[in-house]
Amino acid sequence: MRRLLLRSAAAALAATAPVLRVAHAQGRAPRPLRVVVPFTPGGSTDLLARAIAPRLALPGQPVIVENRPGAGGSIGAEAVARAEPDGTTLLMGHIGTLAVNPSLYPKLGYDPLRSFVPVAAVARVPNVLVVGSGSPLRTLAALVERARGAGGLVYSSGGNGSAAHIAFESLKLRAGFPATHVPYRGTAPSVTDVIAGQVDTTFTGSPAVLPHVRAGRLRALAVSSPERLPSLPEVPTVAESGWPGFEADQWYGLVAPAGTPEGEVARLNAAVNAALAAPEVLKQFESEGAVPMPGAPAAFGALIAREIPRWRDVIRAGDVRPE
Repeated sequence: MRRLLLRSAAAALAATAPVLRVAHAQGRAPRPLRVVVPFTPGGSTDLLARAIAPRLALPGQPVIVENRPGAGGSIGAEAVARAEPDGTTLLMGHIGTLAVNPSLYPKLGYDPLRSFVPVAAVARVPNVLVVGSGSPLRTLAALVERARGAGGLVYSSGGNGSAAHIAFESLKLRAGFPATHVPYRGTAPSVTDVIAGQVDTTFTGSPAVLPHVRAGRLRALAVSSPERLPSLPEVPTVAESGWPGFEADQWYGLVAPAGTPEGEVARLNAAVNAALAAPEVLKQFESEGAVPMPGAPAAFGALIAREIPRWRDVIRAGDVRPE
């Protein structure tokens, strides 16, 4: 009787497996959609992921946004690279995880161009150079002068090799000034200590600092984009401030494990583009200083491939090292 029951159970499982595969192929995903954010809550990557994630699921499919920080985003990225390629696990990647880390970590556990398939670019986010409201610095030129003086300058970032770290190093190289870097475990605490006056400045994504600028806790000195930010029209660009041609925006997008079926990638890409056209999402992005980047998977893949050598040069020139 026991052998008979075991054979019956095995037969039932064998019959059920094809049904599950067919149901998934028809759009009735049996598993939750998991969007991995490889950073702590409260930063730009987290805010943008949570804005679009609920719009990517199939009807009735639960959505989980999972924060897995560490090693400049490498821990979360590696976890997604090893996940089952069935369209239910996505990485909210960005300039750090997909373009900077290959030059920082000699033993990186994933390859941005081979371990993933691009799904869709999500947004471009200018970095905003900010100081505390009590700081005497009111322009980028004044900050550079302070950095070159006897008092020196201390800046924070969300960690060694983070996007904010690389952006500030790019600014240092372009403007030619020294500064001391203080890495934090995440964007939110690095911003908090600028507000508190523990460090002089940070140059990080606009979603993480705009609420504090509007509340008067931070003062914005410059933005990294080629044009002014609509949400901060009074704040000049770095280029306008005396360094023409400077641009160091962050960018964000979704990738899936290599081997994810083309049909799933196409469905998710369409869902992302639809989300980026939704009035509620557009309003949220605008309020946080993010510029939507709808497009095809191939266009996002080309962006990743272009950015890897660009930031490799900055990392080498600034002698940037991971934690």
